[in-house]
Amino acid sequence: MKFIEKEVSSTIEVKKSKFIAHLCPYDEFISMIARLKEEHPKARHFVYAYRYLNKFGQIVENSSDDGEPKGTSGRPTLKVLSGAEIINSGVVIVRYFGGTMLGTGGLVKAYSDSVNSVISVSEFTIYEKLEMITTTTTYGDLSKLEYLLNQHKIKIINKNFDNLVTLTLEATKEKFEELRRAQTT
Repeated sequence: MKFIEKEVSSTIEVKKSKFIAHLCPYDEFISMIARLKEEHPKARHFVYAYRYLNKFGQIVENSSDDGEPKGTSGRPTLKVLSGAEIINSGVVIVRYFGGTMLGTGGLVKAYSDSVNSVISVSEFTIYEKLEMITTTTTYGDLSKLEYLLNQHKIKIINKNFDNLVTLTLEATKEKFEELRRAQTT
């Protein structure tokens, strides 16, 4: 799975209708729709789809045809996001009607092509599920542990200095396992 970290847009034209796709991180999705509706007051449709992971690690997804014939725009848009294994992201396609009816098949193809177009110009980050653990160490061993953490790309979220040093760490399960193996050798 992968996600986008900054908004990207792409435009295609089909039989004089213009399809402007905007792909963004999910946490910017609601504000992006509002902004696009202000920027494009004469646009006919604002079709959208999004997918994100909830706190239980389940994929939540939704889409809207926004007045297009049922199933011709939102669902195909969502299918493209799903097929590309994109999560924690949303896409809005602004459509300006060009005067020629595209038919149901034409709409499905146009919206799918629009999403594929914006995906092709986007940079993605691979999703990794992160875990947090807490560990303690002595003051004398702190620099050695910090060196190991840096080598294994494990992020220190918090340090608490008391009789011992307590560290809150964040990384993938695999990186924590690599660290444990490195400490035993």
